[in-house]
Amino acid sequence: MKKLLLLCLTALFCFACSDSKTLTVTVTNPLSTDRSGEMVELSMAEVSNRLKLADTTQIVVLNVEGEQVPYQITYDDKLIFPATVAANATATYTIQPGTPEDIEVKACGRQYPERLDDVAWENDLVAFRAYGPALQARGERGFGYDLFTKYNTTEPVLESFYEKELNQDVRANIAELRKTDPKAASELGNSISYHIDHGYGMDCYAVGPTLGAGVAALMVNDSILYPWCYKTQEVLDNGPLRFTVRLEFPAMNVKGDTTVVETRLITLDAGSHLNKTAVSYSNLKETLPVVTGIVLHEPDGAVVADAANGYMTYVDPTTGPDNGKIFMGAAFPAAVKEAKTVLFPAEEKKQRNNADGHVLAVSDYEPGADYVYYWGFAWDKADIKTAEAWNQYMADFAQKVRHPLTVSI
Repeated sequence: MKKLLLLCLTALFCFACSDSKTLTVTVTNPLSTDRSGEMVELSMAEVSNRLKLADTTQIVVLNVEGEQVPYQITYDDKLIFPATVAANATATYTIQPGTPEDIEVKACGRQYPERLDDVAWENDLVAFRAYGPALQARGERGFGYDLFTKYNTTEPVLESFYEKELNQDVRANIAELRKTDPKAASELGNSISYHIDHGYGMDCYAVGPTLGAGVAALMVNDSILYPWCYKTQEVLDNGPLRFTVRLEFPAMNVKGDTTVVETRLITLDAGSHLNKTAVSYSNLKETLPVVTGIVLHEPDGAVVADAANGYMTYVDPTTGPDNGKIFMGAAFPAAVKEAKTVLFPAEEKKQRNNADGHVLAVSDYEPGADYVYYWGFAWDKADIKTAEAWNQYMADFAQKVRHPLTVSI
Protein backbone atom coordinates (compact mmCIF):
# COMPACT_ATOMS: atom_id res chain seq x y z
CA MET A 1 0.00 0.00 0.00
CA LYS A 2 2.84 2.38 0.92
CA LYS A 3 4.58 1.57 -2.38
CA LEU A 4 1.37 2.28 -4.32
CA LEU A 5 0.89 5.59 -2.53
CA LEU A 6 4.51 6.51 -3.19
CA LEU A 7 4.12 5.72 -6.90
CA CYS A 8 0.97 7.85 -7.10
CA LEU A 9 2.66 10.75 -5.37
CA THR A 10 5.67 10.43 -7.65
CA ALA A 11 3.45 10.40 -10.74
CA LEU A 12 1.57 13.47 -9.53
CA PHE A 13 4.87 15.25 -8.79
CA CYS A 14 6.23 14.44 -12.24
CA PHE A 15 3.00 15.59 -13.90
CA ALA A 16 3.16 18.85 -11.97
CA CYS A 17 6.79 19.35 -12.98
CA SER A 18 6.01 18.64 -16.60
CA ASP A 19 2.98 20.93 -16.58
CA SER A 20 4.95 23.81 -15.05
CA LYS A 21 7.81 23.52 -17.56
CA THR A 22 5.88 23.99 -20.79
CA LEU A 23 3.38 26.61 -21.79
CA THR A 24 1.06 26.31 -24.78
CA VAL A 25 0.24 29.53 -26.64
CA THR A 26 -2.75 29.61 -29.00
CA VAL A 27 -2.84 32.28 -31.71
CA THR A 28 -6.20 32.84 -33.42
CA ASN A 29 -6.75 34.49 -36.82
CA PRO A 30 -10.28 35.98 -37.17
CA LEU A 31 -9.81 36.89 -40.86
CA SER A 32 -10.48 34.79 -43.95
CA THR A 33 -6.93 35.37 -45.21
CA ASP A 34 -3.70 33.62 -44.22
CA ARG A 35 -1.30 35.60 -42.03
CA SER A 36 2.42 34.92 -42.08
CA GLY A 37 5.26 36.26 -39.93
CA GLU A 38 3.02 38.65 -38.01
CA MET A 39 4.36 39.70 -34.63
CA VAL A 40 2.32 38.69 -31.58
CA GLU A 41 2.77 39.76 -27.98
CA LEU A 42 2.21 38.30 -24.55
CA SER A 43 3.22 39.28 -21.06
CA MET A 44 6.68 38.03 -20.13
CA ALA A 45 5.72 38.36 -16.47
CA GLU A 46 2.83 35.96 -16.99
CA VAL A 47 5.09 33.53 -18.88
CA SER A 48 7.62 33.61 -16.04
CA ASN A 49 4.90 33.11 -13.46
CA ARG A 50 3.28 30.22 -15.33
CA LEU A 51 6.61 28.46 -15.90
CA LYS A 52 7.97 29.39 -12.46
CA LEU A 53 11.15 30.64 -14.10
CA ALA A 54 14.20 31.69 -12.15
CA ASP A 55 15.66 35.07 -13.09
CA THR A 56 18.50 33.45 -15.04
CA THR A 57 16.45 30.77 -16.83
CA GLN A 58 16.44 31.02 -20.62
CA ILE A 59 13.47 30.01 -22.74
CA VAL A 60 12.71 28.87 -26.26
CA VAL A 61 9.61 29.32 -28.39
CA LEU A 62 8.73 26.32 -30.55
CA ASN A 63 6.27 25.92 -33.42
CA VAL A 64 4.09 22.86 -33.89
CA GLU A 65 6.95 21.05 -35.67
CA GLY A 66 9.19 21.61 -32.65
CA GLU A 67 11.37 24.16 -34.47
CA GLN A 68 12.62 27.21 -32.63
CA VAL A 69 10.93 30.52 -33.44
CA PRO A 70 12.93 33.73 -32.92
CA TYR A 71 11.68 35.99 -30.15
CA GLN A 72 12.50 39.19 -28.28
CA ILE A 73 11.67 40.54 -24.84
CA THR A 74 10.79 44.21 -25.20
CA TYR A 75 11.39 47.24 -22.98
CA ASP A 76 7.84 46.98 -21.63
CA ASP A 77 8.27 43.31 -20.67
CA LYS A 78 6.47 41.73 -23.60
CA LEU A 79 7.52 38.50 -25.26
CA ILE A 80 7.12 38.94 -29.02
CA PHE A 81 7.55 36.43 -31.83
CA PRO A 82 6.39 36.07 -35.46
CA ALA A 83 3.35 33.85 -35.88
CA THR A 84 1.91 32.18 -38.97
CA VAL A 85 -1.79 31.33 -38.89
CA ALA A 86 -4.08 30.10 -41.66
CA ALA A 87 -7.34 31.83 -42.48
CA ASN A 88 -10.02 31.51 -39.76
CA ALA A 89 -7.77 29.14 -37.88
CA THR A 90 -5.52 28.79 -34.87
CA ALA A 91 -1.85 27.95 -34.49
CA THR A 92 -0.16 26.68 -31.35
CA TYR A 93 3.30 27.47 -30.04
CA THR A 94 5.13 26.11 -27.02
CA ILE A 95 7.30 28.07 -24.59
CA GLN A 96 9.65 26.16 -22.35
CA PRO A 97 13.07 26.48 -20.70
CA GLY A 98 15.93 25.98 -23.15
CA THR A 99 18.86 27.56 -24.92
CA PRO A 100 17.71 29.83 -27.76
CA GLU A 101 19.45 29.78 -31.10
CA ASP A 102 21.25 32.90 -32.28
CA ILE A 103 18.79 35.37 -33.81
CA GLU A 104 19.64 37.49 -36.84
CA VAL A 105 19.19 41.21 -36.20
CA LYS A 106 16.37 42.40 -38.43
CA ALA A 107 15.28 45.63 -36.72
CA CYS A 108 17.65 48.23 -35.29
CA GLY A 109 18.63 51.90 -35.28
CA ARG A 110 20.21 54.75 -33.36
CA GLN A 111 20.74 58.48 -33.17
CA TYR A 112 23.40 59.87 -35.51
CA PRO A 113 24.75 63.02 -33.80
CA GLU A 114 27.45 63.07 -36.47
CA ARG A 115 24.68 63.73 -39.05
CA LEU A 116 22.74 66.57 -37.40
CA ASP A 117 21.08 64.28 -34.84
CA ASP A 118 19.15 62.06 -37.25
CA VAL A 119 17.39 59.17 -35.57
CA ALA A 120 17.47 56.45 -38.23
CA TRP A 121 16.12 52.91 -38.07
CA GLU A 122 15.41 49.93 -40.29
CA ASN A 123 14.25 46.37 -40.59
CA ASP A 124 14.86 43.70 -43.21
CA LEU A 125 12.66 45.54 -45.76
CA VAL A 126 12.69 49.30 -45.21
CA ALA A 127 14.53 52.16 -43.47
CA PHE A 128 13.53 55.58 -42.08
CA ARG A 129 14.76 58.66 -40.29
CA ALA A 130 13.44 61.57 -38.23
CA TYR A 131 15.32 64.86 -38.05
CA GLY A 132 16.69 66.21 -34.80
CA PRO A 133 17.65 69.35 -32.86
CA ALA A 134 20.95 69.97 -34.65
CA LEU A 135 19.09 70.29 -37.95
CA GLN A 136 16.49 72.58 -36.38
CA ALA A 137 19.27 74.76 -34.91
CA ARG A 138 20.37 75.48 -38.49
CA GLY A 139 16.89 76.71 -39.31
CA GLU A 140 16.07 73.86 -41.68
CA ARG A 141 12.39 72.96 -41.71
CA GLY A 142 12.56 69.16 -41.70
CA PHE A 143 9.07 68.42 -40.47
CA GLY A 144 8.35 65.05 -42.04
CA TYR A 145 9.74 61.54 -41.88
CA ASP A 146 12.36 60.61 -44.47
CA LEU A 147 13.04 57.14 -45.82
CA PHE A 148 15.75 55.01 -47.38
CA THR A 149 14.91 52.41 -49.99
CA LYS A 150 16.44 48.98 -49.43
CA TYR A 151 16.88 45.84 -51.52
CA ASN A 152 19.22 42.90 -52.27
CA THR A 153 19.78 42.30 -48.55
CA THR A 154 17.90 41.69 -45.31
CA GLU A 155 20.86 42.84 -43.21
CA PRO A 156 21.21 46.32 -41.67
CA VAL A 157 22.55 48.91 -44.14
CA LEU A 158 22.23 52.28 -42.39
CA GLU A 159 25.55 52.13 -40.56
CA SER A 160 27.30 51.62 -43.88
CA PHE A 161 25.24 54.36 -45.55
CA TYR A 162 26.11 56.93 -42.90
CA GLU A 163 29.74 55.87 -42.55
CA LYS A 164 30.38 56.42 -46.24
CA GLU A 165 28.33 59.60 -46.51
CA LEU A 166 30.13 61.20 -43.56
CA ASN A 167 33.69 60.00 -44.27
CA GLN A 168 35.70 63.12 -43.44
CA ASP A 169 38.86 62.03 -45.22
CA VAL A 170 37.00 61.45 -48.46
CA ARG A 171 35.11 64.72 -48.00
CA ALA A 172 38.42 66.56 -47.61
CA ASN A 173 39.74 64.92 -50.77
CA ILE A 174 36.60 65.95 -52.65
CA ALA A 175 36.98 69.56 -51.55
CA GLU A 176 40.61 69.63 -52.65
CA LEU A 177 39.92 67.86 -55.93
CA ARG A 178 37.07 70.24 -56.76
CA LYS A 179 39.66 73.01 -57.22
CA THR A 180 41.36 71.23 -60.10
CA ASP A 181 39.00 68.58 -61.43
CA PRO A 182 35.30 69.18 -60.64
CA LYS A 183 34.20 66.14 -62.64
CA ALA A 184 36.48 63.79 -60.71
CA ALA A 185 35.33 65.41 -57.45
CA SER A 186 31.71 64.80 -58.40
CA GLU A 187 32.42 61.15 -59.25
CA LEU A 188 34.21 60.66 -55.93
CA GLY A 189 31.30 62.27 -54.09
CA ASN A 190 28.82 60.00 -55.84
CA SER A 191 30.87 56.96 -54.83
CA ILE A 192 30.10 57.54 -51.14
CA SER A 193 26.72 59.28 -51.28
CA TYR A 194 23.64 57.54 -49.94
CA HIS A 195 21.68 59.52 -52.52
CA ILE A 196 23.19 57.16 -55.10
CA ASP A 197 22.20 53.48 -55.25
CA HIS A 198 25.27 51.30 -54.79
CA GLY A 199 23.33 48.06 -54.88
CA TYR A 200 21.51 48.04 -51.53
CA GLY A 201 19.21 51.08 -51.69
CA MET A 202 19.40 54.84 -51.28
CA ASP A 203 17.79 58.09 -50.15
CA CYS A 204 15.78 59.24 -53.17
CA TYR A 205 12.79 60.69 -51.31
CA ALA A 206 12.07 64.42 -50.92
CA VAL A 207 10.68 65.61 -47.57
CA GLY A 208 11.24 69.34 -47.08
CA PRO A 209 8.82 71.44 -45.01
CA THR A 210 5.96 68.94 -45.36
CA LEU A 211 4.57 65.94 -43.46
CA GLY A 212 6.85 63.74 -45.57
CA ALA A 213 6.36 60.00 -45.34
CA GLY A 214 3.52 59.97 -42.81
CA VAL A 215 3.81 62.43 -39.92
CA ALA A 216 0.69 63.18 -37.86
CA ALA A 217 -0.17 66.76 -36.91
CA LEU A 218 -2.92 68.71 -35.20
CA MET A 219 -5.12 71.09 -37.17
CA VAL A 220 -6.61 74.40 -36.08
CA ASN A 221 -9.12 76.14 -38.37
CA ASP A 222 -8.13 73.84 -41.25
CA SER A 223 -4.45 74.78 -40.89
CA ILE A 224 -1.84 72.11 -40.13
CA LEU A 225 0.34 72.79 -37.07
CA TYR A 226 3.57 71.43 -38.51
CA PRO A 227 5.84 69.88 -35.88
CA TRP A 228 9.51 70.78 -36.16
CA CYS A 229 12.37 68.41 -35.39
CA TYR A 230 12.28 66.27 -32.24
CA LYS A 231 13.81 67.68 -29.04
CA THR A 232 14.79 64.48 -27.20
CA GLN A 233 15.00 60.82 -28.16
CA GLU A 234 15.25 57.52 -26.33
CA VAL A 235 15.78 54.17 -28.04
CA LEU A 236 13.75 51.64 -26.04
CA ASP A 237 14.09 48.48 -28.16
CA ASN A 238 16.99 47.81 -30.50
CA GLY A 239 16.37 44.42 -32.04
CA PRO A 240 16.68 41.78 -33.00
CA LEU A 241 12.99 41.76 -34.04
CA ARG A 242 11.67 45.14 -32.92
CA PHE A 243 12.97 48.70 -32.86
CA THR A 244 11.22 51.24 -30.64
CA VAL A 245 12.08 54.91 -30.11
CA ARG A 246 10.35 57.61 -28.10
CA LEU A 247 10.59 61.13 -29.54
CA GLU A 248 9.56 64.23 -27.62
CA PHE A 249 9.08 67.53 -29.41
CA PRO A 250 9.49 71.17 -28.36
CA ALA A 251 6.41 72.80 -26.85
CA MET A 252 4.06 74.10 -29.53
CA ASN A 253 1.54 76.90 -29.71
CA VAL A 254 -2.01 75.56 -29.96
CA LYS A 255 -4.60 78.34 -30.04
CA GLY A 256 -2.44 80.52 -27.81
CA ASP A 257 -1.45 77.74 -25.40
CA THR A 258 2.36 77.35 -25.59
CA THR A 259 2.61 74.36 -23.21
CA VAL A 260 1.40 71.58 -25.53
CA VAL A 261 4.08 68.90 -26.01
CA GLU A 262 3.93 66.11 -28.58
CA THR A 263 5.37 62.65 -27.86
CA ARG A 264 5.69 59.87 -30.44
CA LEU A 265 6.34 56.19 -29.75
CA ILE A 266 7.51 54.62 -33.03
CA THR A 267 7.80 50.84 -33.40
CA LEU A 268 9.09 48.90 -36.41
CA ASP A 269 8.91 45.09 -36.43
CA ALA A 270 10.84 42.70 -38.62
CA GLY A 271 8.99 41.71 -41.77
CA SER A 272 6.71 44.77 -41.90
CA HIS A 273 6.70 47.67 -44.37
CA LEU A 274 4.95 49.90 -41.81
CA ASN A 275 5.83 51.53 -38.49
CA LYS A 276 3.31 51.57 -35.68
CA THR A 277 3.16 55.03 -34.13
CA ALA A 278 1.33 56.26 -31.03
CA VAL A 279 1.11 60.05 -30.80
CA SER A 280 0.04 61.98 -27.70
CA TYR A 281 -0.21 65.68 -26.83
CA SER A 282 0.21 66.60 -23.19
CA ASN A 283 -1.52 69.71 -21.80
CA LEU A 284 -3.96 69.89 -24.71
CA LYS A 285 -7.22 71.34 -23.43
CA GLU A 286 -9.75 70.34 -26.11
CA THR A 287 -10.47 67.82 -28.83
CA LEU A 288 -8.92 68.83 -32.16
CA PRO A 289 -8.65 67.33 -35.63
CA VAL A 290 -5.48 65.34 -36.26
CA VAL A 291 -4.25 64.48 -39.74
CA THR A 292 -1.80 61.93 -41.04
CA GLY A 293 -0.15 63.20 -44.19
CA ILE A 294 1.90 61.91 -47.11
CA VAL A 295 3.47 64.58 -49.28
CA LEU A 296 2.49 64.68 -52.96
CA HIS A 297 5.16 65.34 -55.57
CA GLU A 298 2.76 65.19 -58.48
CA PRO A 299 -0.53 67.12 -58.47
CA ASP A 300 -2.32 64.31 -60.32
CA GLY A 301 -0.37 61.41 -58.82
CA ALA A 302 -1.92 58.00 -58.19
CA VAL A 303 -3.74 58.26 -54.85
CA VAL A 304 -6.07 55.90 -52.99
CA ALA A 305 -7.84 57.55 -50.05
CA ASP A 306 -10.18 54.96 -48.53
CA ALA A 307 -11.49 56.26 -45.23
CA ALA A 308 -14.09 53.51 -44.86
CA ASN A 309 -11.51 50.73 -45.08
CA GLY A 310 -8.87 52.62 -43.12
CA TYR A 311 -5.96 53.18 -45.47
CA MET A 312 -4.44 55.53 -48.04
CA THR A 313 -1.67 55.17 -50.62
CA TYR A 314 0.33 57.29 -53.04
CA VAL A 315 2.82 56.45 -55.80
CA ASP A 316 5.82 58.78 -55.35
CA PRO A 317 7.97 59.52 -58.41
CA THR A 318 11.26 59.64 -56.40
CA THR A 319 14.06 62.14 -56.95
CA GLY A 320 16.75 61.65 -59.56
CA PRO A 321 16.72 59.59 -62.76
CA ASP A 322 15.90 55.88 -62.95
CA ASN A 323 15.17 55.50 -59.25
CA GLY A 324 11.85 53.77 -59.77
CA LYS A 325 8.68 54.45 -57.79
CA ILE A 326 8.11 54.52 -54.06
CA PHE A 327 4.73 53.25 -52.87
CA MET A 328 3.67 55.25 -49.82
CA GLY A 329 0.96 54.22 -47.39
CA ALA A 330 -0.75 54.64 -44.02
CA ALA A 331 -3.29 52.45 -42.22
CA PHE A 332 -5.60 53.18 -39.30
CA PRO A 333 -6.97 50.77 -36.67
CA ALA A 334 -9.68 53.24 -35.59
CA ALA A 335 -12.32 54.91 -37.71
CA VAL A 336 -11.17 57.69 -40.04
CA LYS A 337 -13.52 60.63 -40.55
CA GLU A 338 -12.21 61.57 -43.99
CA ALA A 339 -9.38 60.78 -46.40
CA LYS A 340 -8.62 63.19 -49.24
CA THR A 341 -6.08 64.94 -51.43
CA VAL A 342 -5.38 68.57 -50.50
CA LEU A 343 -3.26 70.61 -52.93
CA PHE A 344 -1.25 73.65 -51.84
CA PRO A 345 -2.18 77.10 -53.12
CA ALA A 346 0.47 78.54 -55.47
CA GLU A 347 2.14 80.67 -52.79
CA GLU A 348 2.31 77.84 -50.25
CA LYS A 349 3.68 75.50 -52.91
CA LYS A 350 6.70 77.82 -53.20
CA GLN A 351 7.18 77.72 -49.43
CA ARG A 352 7.17 73.91 -49.42
CA ASN A 353 9.94 73.24 -51.91
CA ASN A 354 7.42 72.98 -54.77
CA ALA A 355 5.65 69.98 -53.28
CA ASP A 356 2.10 69.80 -54.59
CA GLY A 357 0.17 68.98 -51.42
CA HIS A 358 -0.72 66.04 -49.19
CA VAL A 359 -3.00 63.07 -49.14
CA LEU A 360 -4.54 63.38 -45.68
CA ALA A 361 -6.48 61.13 -43.32
CA VAL A 362 -8.51 63.18 -40.85
CA SER A 363 -9.46 61.96 -37.36
CA ASP A 364 -10.11 63.55 -33.95
CA TYR A 365 -7.57 63.64 -31.14
CA GLU A 366 -9.00 63.38 -27.63
CA PRO A 367 -6.84 64.94 -24.86
CA GLY A 368 -5.12 62.27 -22.79
CA ALA A 369 -5.45 59.59 -25.49
CA ASP A 370 -3.02 58.03 -27.95
CA TYR A 371 -3.56 58.48 -31.67
CA VAL A 372 -2.35 55.20 -33.18
CA TYR A 373 -1.67 54.60 -36.84
CA TYR A 374 0.76 52.83 -39.19
CA TRP A 375 2.87 54.37 -41.96
CA GLY A 376 5.58 53.21 -44.36
CA PHE A 377 6.41 52.31 -47.93
CA ALA A 378 7.61 49.81 -50.51
CA TRP A 379 9.90 50.26 -53.53
CA ASP A 380 9.25 48.86 -56.98
CA LYS A 381 12.88 47.67 -57.21
CA ALA A 382 12.42 45.53 -54.09
CA ASP A 383 9.76 43.01 -53.07
CA ILE A 384 6.54 44.79 -54.12
CA LYS A 385 6.67 45.63 -57.81
CA THR A 386 3.37 47.33 -58.69
CA ALA A 387 0.96 49.89 -57.31
CA GLU A 388 -1.81 47.28 -57.50
CA ALA A 389 0.17 44.88 -55.32
CA TRP A 390 0.91 47.68 -52.85
CA ASN A 391 -2.73 48.73 -52.66
CA GLN A 392 -3.67 45.14 -51.89
CA TYR A 393 -0.93 44.97 -49.22
CA MET A 394 -2.30 48.13 -47.60
CA ALA A 395 -5.94 47.00 -47.80
CA ASP A 396 -4.97 43.70 -46.16
CA PHE A 397 -2.80 45.46 -43.57
CA ALA A 398 -5.66 47.75 -42.57
CA GLN A 399 -7.89 44.71 -42.05
CA LYS A 400 -5.19 43.06 -39.93
CA VAL A 401 -4.79 46.01 -37.57
CA ARG A 402 -8.57 46.26 -37.25
CA HIS A 403 -8.83 42.53 -36.61
CA PRO A 404 -5.59 41.61 -34.82
CA LEU A 405 -4.41 38.12 -34.04
CA THR A 406 -5.49 37.11 -30.54
CA VAL A 407 -3.20 35.27 -28.15
CA SER A 408 -4.20 33.04 -25.25
CA ILE A 409 -2.12 30.93 -22.88
